[in-house]
Amino acid sequence: MTTTETANQVKTAVQAIRQQTQYQPTVGLVLGSGLSELANSIQNPDIIHYESIPGWPQSTVVGHSGRLVIGTLEGKTVLVQQGRAHYYEGYNMEQITLPVRVMNAMGIKTLVVTNAAGGINASFNPGDLMLITDHINFLGMAGLNPLRGPNDDSIGPRFMDMIGTYDLGLRKLAKETAVANNFTLQEGTYAYVAGPSFETPAELRFLRAVGADAVGMSTVPTVVTARHADMQIMGISSITNKAVPDPEPGTVLDHEEVLETGKLIIPKLTALLRGVLQQL
Repeated sequence: MTTTETANQVKTAVQAIRQQTQYQPTVGLVLGSGLSELANSIQNPDIIHYESIPGWPQSTVVGHSGRLVIGTLEGKTVLVQQGRAHYYEGYNMEQITLPVRVMNAMGIKTLVVTNAAGGINASFNPGDLMLITDHINFLGMAGLNPLRGPNDDSIGPRFMDMIGTYDLGLRKLAKETAVANNFTLQEGTYAYVAGPSFETPAELRFLRAVGADAVGMSTVPTVVTARHADMQIMGISSITNKAVPDPEPGTVLDHEEVLETGKLIIPKLTALLRGVLQQL
């Protein structure tokens, strides 16, 4: 896809959203599997279904509502992406990163991404929140980088520095909020894999060996694209299951477990995001 085609898609999507809301959001929130209930905290929301936005990728995964929720939260005007599309659903990188390109075009410069992830770090437990400090982009390293192709110099550079992608200031606010609310906030590196199959024990041993603390099937393409646009980024992984390299015989992992644990995490995640927004 050329930069002109992408720019036209973004412009058309922005126009469709502008026709359905008068809000001017400054913060974008992307909600992962089982975390959509968080959008219920938005005050006086405008609800925009993905089907009404030309070119917007539709999620086919249970636990991902397909709509934007735009309104106020803790005095900030926010745009919540309630459900995301994934590479494993058959979309290409341009399609799954269209939403963050649209957010940037709307003037949003602070982005909070959340996801459900398997905890590789042995000290992590289901129900923990992990503040993402860095990531390993396995698809990007293999050539599936969302910035592949012609570069739009008006948005960002051809060759982009990924050091400090996850904003230190936002991470500081998150850690202070966790302390104030008396819960532990883990920190670590998120590994991005394609899915949709969960990892084999051998793959988990490999991920642990190369320094991954959690693993998931989303988030990183969005983060790379947001970084290209010089957005401030904070990432939170909800640890929904232990990704055990040496599981007990008969162990079975399924998406229902991810969704159920996600529901239990909602109060903690809500408190964390509210606290960060209060301090922005």
